[in-house]
Amino acid sequence: MIRTVYAKWLRDSRRSLAGWTAAIVFVGCGYAAFYPTFEDPEIARLLESYPQALMEALNYTNITSPAGYLGATVYGLVVAVLMTVFAIGAGARIVAGEEEAGRLDLTLTHPVSRTSLALQRVGALATALLAVVAVFWLAMLVIAGPARFASVGAGNLAAMHVHLAAFAFLFGSASFAVGAATGRRAWAIGAAAGGAVLAYAASGLLPQVDGLEWTRDWSAFTWLTGSDPLTNGLDAGHLAILLGLSGAFVAAGTVAFCRRDLAV
Repeated sequence: MIRTVYAKWLRDSRRSLAGWTAAIVFVGCGYAAFYPTFEDPEIARLLESYPQALMEALNYTNITSPAGYLGATVYGLVVAVLMTVFAIGAGARIVAGEEEAGRLDLTLTHPVSRTSLALQRVGALATALLAVVAVFWLAMLVIAGPARFASVGAGNLAAMHVHLAAFAFLFGSASFAVGAATGRRAWAIGAAAGGAVLAYAASGLLPQVDGLEWTRDWSAFTWLTGSDPLTNGLDAGHLAILLGLSGAFVAAGTVAFCRRDLAV
């Protein structure tokens, strides 16, 4: 018998979690395995012919190094997008998805408060994200030698995965907050996804416009890879921002959930 909301959420999400983990590991390792291609001098000469502004917008300025390639293509784009989509969908389901499906009222007839329900499910989401990045980290260690990025090191890879989990949790908690405040799953997904798109634009595209260079410092993608964890390890400042904003979203969503009438 599942005695806690936390454990039940993880059990009910096990198939989805397994599927997302497999997809993220497959895609992430697949992109990582392409790194040796970028060691080819012909590729380097081709990249040098591209406009500097384009290279900066795509974060390709150091793409021929292992850390630069992984940071730009794997962690800064494809895996970041997949983790964000997973986290946003799961965050929207915590309250809004259950409410729209008509299951939330039944859950709340049990001896559990709204605050406890929200926080336990958010905790389960955090656990799920950590589990995904842990499995992905192990898979990256396995292919590091054959894919020729072993020089990055297990410790710096672990640091990058901690940043990745915190990054995804930011958008998952934002989705939870909007869903908890409105009871609308579509609104939760739309708001969080819109924030992710804006963050991506702020990290590379908007800074190419004169006067908008400052947007880079306020982008979640900068807090993810801007300090180059694959080379420098954990960045306490960027992690503090990611986790601090996530905590604020969780608190705001929980308060809003406790105060509003549920849809019937």
